Amino acid sequence: MSKFQNKSDAMSKIKNFPIMFFAVIMGLGGLSLAYEKLNLVFSLSNFVFEILRSLTSLVFILITTIYLIKFIKFNEQVREEFAHPIKINFFAAFSISLFLLSAMWREFDLLHQILFYFALAIQSFLTLYVVSFWINKNMLISHSNPAWFIPIVGNLVVVIASKESSLFLWYYFSVGMFFWVVLFTIVFYRIIFHDQLAQKFIPTLFILIAPPAVGFLGYLKLTANFDTTAQILLNLTLFFVLLILFMFRNFTKLKFFLSWWAFTFPTAASSMAFLRAYELSGELFFAILSVILFLLLVFFIFLVSYFTIRAIIKNEICVIEQP
Repeated sequence: MSKFQNKSDAMSKIKNFPIMFFAVIMGLGGLSLAYEKLNLVFSLSNFVFEILRSLTSLVFILITTIYLIKFIKFNEQVREEFAHPIKINFFAAFSISLFLLSAMWREFDLLHQILFYFALAIQSFLTLYVVSFWINKNMLISHSNPAWFIPIVGNLVVVIASKESSLFLWYYFSVGMFFWVVLFTIVFYRIIFHDQLAQKFIPTLFILIAPPAVGFLGYLKLTANFDTTAQILLNLTLFFVLLILFMFRNFTKLKFFLSWWAFTFPTAASSMAFLRAYELSGELFFAILSVILFLLLVFFIFLVSYFTIRAIIKNEICVIEQP
């Protein structure tokens, strides 16, 4: 009897396995790439990077396998997530995860190309689908939150994941930057003039850091110029980092949700952005800020990983959501 019960429990968990789990890969992938950048600048240890990218890849395979089983066995639940006004945005976390993996394994040309172009196809489709979804559905202002940036930030990640600075990358950069401004206006209006974000969405405020940080890295790759536009993007990154730190009390008493993983990728992106600025300017301030943010990232990864594993053990996630 217990054998059948265990199997039933396992299938129930798979049935309720949320697409948001791919945010874990964004966090681990961001950590891997941020460390790789630090290693290139300060010559730390290649071995640590090998461990980080291998761990990220294994976790990605695990999460993808579980969600693939859900897709096959519980297709209706996947359709419900894909039709949900908020959850739909997290499907882009899958394509972003693929981009990050392609960047981590870029020295293996065939593997990089498979991961990159597969991610590119998914990201291109999701961008068009999500924007058309917003247009066709009766979206409410209460549906808007910083998670809306995820499908858009994915377009900016295309640029930094590519091995070469090709002309077609300007398309993804342009789309990402345009909709960042549009969506920021909507989300900022919602935060100021409407009800406060639900507690589980408060960690997504960290996502405000990601678009200017990733945009800065992409712009430098496309232009190779640390010009006025690059400095504006860098300073906007700095502003949002300072704003989030200034609001730290908003995050100290939160109940654990998977949305805590939103702490990680934006922190990694800002760390890489400031380290790149240090390389180009030689300003020690940027190097210090980058290292501080990387240490904060490591703290976030350990903290959120601990609470995620604890929640899994205590059966607090992968369960039917309460309305």
